[in-house]
Amino acid sequence: MIRSLLIANRGEIACRIIRTVRSLGIRTVAVYSDADAKALHVRQADEAVHIGASPARESYLVGEKIIAAATATGAEAIHPGYGFLSENAEFAQAVIDAGLIWVGPKPDSIRAMGLKDAAKALMAEAGVPVTPGYMGGNQEADFLARQAAEIGYPVLIKAVAGGGGKGMRKVEDAADFANSLTSCQREAKASFGNDIVLIEKWIESPRHIEVQIFGDSHGNVVHLFERDCSLQRRHQKVIEEARRREWMRKRGRPCVQRR
Repeated sequence: MIRSLLIANRGEIACRIIRTVRSLGIRTVAVYSDADAKALHVRQADEAVHIGASPARESYLVGEKIIAAATATGAEAIHPGYGFLSENAEFAQAVIDAGLIWVGPKPDSIRAMGLKDAAKALMAEAGVPVTPGYMGGNQEADFLARQAAEIGYPVLIKAVAGGGGKGMRKVEDAADFANSLTSCQREAKASFGNDIVLIEKWIESPRHIEVQIFGDSHGNVVHLFERDCSLQRRHQKVIEEARRREWMRKRGRPCVQRR
């Protein structure tokens, strides 16, 4: 059983993790930048460590500072939350190499699925249909503009790292491509420490369906059925509608259909 956990994140997600692990009797350690010195997650944790200046690239994205904070406070494990370094395979491996427990997917799994271009390539190789587009290594602006023209407008510029709707720009025509690319890369670099992008054909009125899968180190794996995440604002999910009926029926519980 983990006795002490460091949360390598901030804000709402850090608070949720703190509440959950505290209910299990686990001691919590928060990290914070200059801007978050008085933040709620800092006040709620049992201990908090300052890790740098306000920009994420100088604090929450610096893996060495986070590992040092865990070591200094005696934390046994690091939970990355979401965003920031949560999908960084090198950081996950560095945590493990430091003798700490990484609460998240194995580094190899992150490498396979953590970056959108690698995940799409893996799915395409397996014969799964993927959205047409460019996901190569050439990141020159002129080259990407030509790729967008070949794909056909409208297109979506998308950061290969991270999530949460950050680093995504819809481009309606070629005249707007250069500015949208620069803006997308800047946001991706600030949010995830990675400004590499891919370009996809924009799909009008799509359905966004996800299946969440959880597994542990003992070989136990469960899925939570599919979720319709199509209702979004600025590429960020607003409502996720999950299929609960079969899950509840199997457990003999009454099912109420909510609309």
